[in-house]
Amino acid sequence: MNCLITGGAGFIGSNLSDKLLRLGYKVVCVDNLNDYYSPETKKRNIESSLSNKNFRFYKVDIEDKEKLRDIFKGIDIVIHLAARAGVRASFAEPEQYFNTNVIGTMNILELCRENKAKLIFGSSSSVYGENKIPFSDDSSAEEQLSPYGTTKRIAERLCEMYSKLYGLKVIVLRFFSVYGPRARPDLATYLFVKNILGGKKINMFGDGTSKRDYTYVDDVVDGIIAAIKNDLNFEIINIGDSNPVMLKDFISIIENITRKKAIIERLPEQRGDMKLTYADISKAKRLLGYKPKIPVEQGMKNFIEWYRKNAKE
Repeated sequence: MNCLITGGAGFIGSNLSDKLLRLGYKVVCVDNLNDYYSPETKKRNIESSLSNKNFRFYKVDIEDKEKLRDIFKGIDIVIHLAARAGVRASFAEPEQYFNTNVIGTMNILELCRENKAKLIFGSSSSVYGENKIPFSDDSSAEEQLSPYGTTKRIAERLCEMYSKLYGLKVIVLRFFSVYGPRARPDLATYLFVKNILGGKKINMFGDGTSKRDYTYVDDVVDGIIAAIKNDLNFEIINIGDSNPVMLKDFISIIENITRKKAIIERLPEQRGDMKLTYADISKAKRLLGYKPKIPVEQGMKNFIEWYRKNAKE
């Protein structure tokens, strides 16, 4: 099977590429290597894959539909992970978030339609806003708290429309607070580890009682691969750990693993931040056989080990 991964040099995309190549898939990686964080980091993410005969890389932006068109020929399935990410940054550049996350997704959908390719779309728990707990993938999810969350929800609606109008097979996966090796350097998990190990202060927004459903990247990759193998017409499915962890407890986990005390600077809650994320994964279990395997203590131990060996930012 020929798989195309957009955002394939990023955090989740590169981990997914590695696993698909090990399983014998042919992988086409599309990434524009933008400077949201270091392009060199993204190049390192795919360095080992470049020597694999079943891997091809194209430096192309998903906003450039014509450059994508030839790349799509012969593709069976698209895993669309490319996006402008980050809740807080989306308030400063809402137009860029719309162009990438909405217009870019429209381009992907059009090319999937032209080539009769199945689509797996990587969405986000940010679409839920302040919703009923735990977050159900069947909820309306119409009150986002950030431009980022809103652009991902619009993209989801486009996916649903294309499925209904053109019979396109689409599975929307809503990811919850993904962490692990190759994590983006702007993520809290990365910044906490970097600063605690470096003896620098960490920023804790609010009183530390907010909770996140931290999900290890290998579990997310397994969820994506289960979706690749599934033949659903259209579904929205949560991919989370379903075990929210309080922020101050999460910091304590890092302290215990590193044997270093965090220097905490308390700051006001940030606009757009959700107080709690909590995935109802019953549909993922039922339709995909999804079951997260890595508890947060083990996942953070793995990440810290990776960080000590590989991080350069």
